[in-house]
Amino acid sequence: MLNVQDLEIRVGARVLMEGVNFRVAHGDKIGLVGRNGAGKTTLTKTLAGETNPTKGSISHSGEIGYLPQDPRAGDPSMLARTRILDARGLGTIALGMQESSLAMASADPKVSAAAMKKYGRLTDEFNGLGGYSAEAEAASIASNLKLPDHILDQPLSTLSGGQRRRIELARILFSAAEMMILDEPTNHLDADSVAWLREFVKNYKGGCIIISHDIELVGETVNRVFYLDANRMMIDIYNMNWKNYLLQRTADADRRKKERSNAEKKASTLQLQAAKFGAKASKAAAAHQMVARAEKLLSGLDAVRAVERVAKLRFPEPSPCGRTPLMARDLSKSYGSLEIFTAVDLAIDRGSKVVILGLNGAGKTTLLRMLAGVDIPDTGTIEPGHGLRIGYYAQEHETIDVKRSVLENMVSSSPSITEMEARRVLGSFLFTGDDSNKPAGVLSGGEKTRLALAMIVVSGANVLLLDEPTNNLDPASREEILDALAHYAGAVVLVSHDEGAVQALNPERVLIMPEGTEDHWNKDYLDLIELS
Repeated sequence: MLNVQDLEIRVGARVLMEGVNFRVAHGDKIGLVGRNGAGKTTLTKTLAGETNPTKGSISHSGEIGYLPQDPRAGDPSMLARTRILDARGLGTIALGMQESSLAMASADPKVSAAAMKKYGRLTDEFNGLGGYSAEAEAASIASNLKLPDHILDQPLSTLSGGQRRRIELARILFSAAEMMILDEPTNHLDADSVAWLREFVKNYKGGCIIISHDIELVGETVNRVFYLDANRMMIDIYNMNWKNYLLQRTADADRRKKERSNAEKKASTLQLQAAKFGAKASKAAAAHQMVARAEKLLSGLDAVRAVERVAKLRFPEPSPCGRTPLMARDLSKSYGSLEIFTAVDLAIDRGSKVVILGLNGAGKTTLLRMLAGVDIPDTGTIEPGHGLRIGYYAQEHETIDVKRSVLENMVSSSPSITEMEARRVLGSFLFTGDDSNKPAGVLSGGEKTRLALAMIVVSGANVLLLDEPTNNLDPASREEILDALAHYAGAVVLVSHDEGAVQALNPERVLIMPEGTEDHWNKDYLDLIELS
């Protein structure tokens, strides 16, 4: 199904991986794991044919359904329903049938006759591709991903990033592709949709490669694990389920450490003895043999994995501001006839912590975008207080200019930062050397997350608007975010499906969307977080 031979991938001068060989067959459910920046997203793009490898070959049979972290595919004017159905060629045909049906009522006999003939031809094509049963299957998938009819009947251009992502996921699941490559498929899904997706993947007959930080998803679905080791530029393949992989990887690490420790002791003894012998001409040959043996002992070992670096994160010391740096009054937003929310009021006091909850589509992201000045409300006003300085983290990374380099994005995020200071902060976020000069558009989702957070760190913000800041992060990086949230002295407005992020924030207030109901925070609201 998929065969990879002697694969090498470089990004600029940096070698991400080399000498990679593997096969994916029907029924293989592969969890692709590794730290942020190890090259997981770059590898999946290459496997899907979106980028070319530096060396090696990739061959596959059948269609590949690829879900990137930031899907922007499809004609923006296309209806969401058509986008999903076109995965099997049904969407455009269905639209043609509707148009022909209307034209059949024309008073012009020629127009009516042509429309009738076209309708019959399109109907035959529609039925040949599965017809109404396939349409019902697509509707069921969309419903399980919380995509109601009013979303499916909207053009793609009117949908949020999260809705677009669920549309693309629905399209891939409906496509009947022989292989799926899914990069963080649970982003923007509520608990019910995640549970449904787990069952779908379990029952999927084709091959599947999944990148996910959702432990339950990989734990319950994968039967092989590919560990991408950035230190060794290699992929370790474990032909086992997730639980056994964790045990095996721990055992492998312990074995490597013991073997290296024993070999180093033996090599050290040989080198000391060689030094003694080397002083005597009669024993020089023996000394050379001892040195060679010591070198052979060390060179024959598997490398012990270096401790993988983690971005060290602290949010900025907030700039001075007034008592209420940000206030919103009577905000409302609609898309066409669809009302998202109305009459929402919110006052953000200095140092206050607020979490916004609500089901998908309730307007949480839209409200944050309004507060950040990205979107304009239909009614109401945003009132900046004295000294307001906003740090906005967008879940789709819209604050990053993909045409600029990493360094240019950093410099633009603060009016006073020097290039040297920007490079220092980028280094603490694991962007070193030539990484600073990379175009931001080539970064993985995890790297974009780190860059967006680094931009906030140098902003001096006193009000943070954070929309799903823990998405796309490995466990160690997520812990850094949670610790930074817990210690930030400024105000925070948080949208998150991550219960740990909300607990770290320790909010004082909660805003329930779309009603705009405000309440004091209590632990009973934790039950709503995964559902939101």
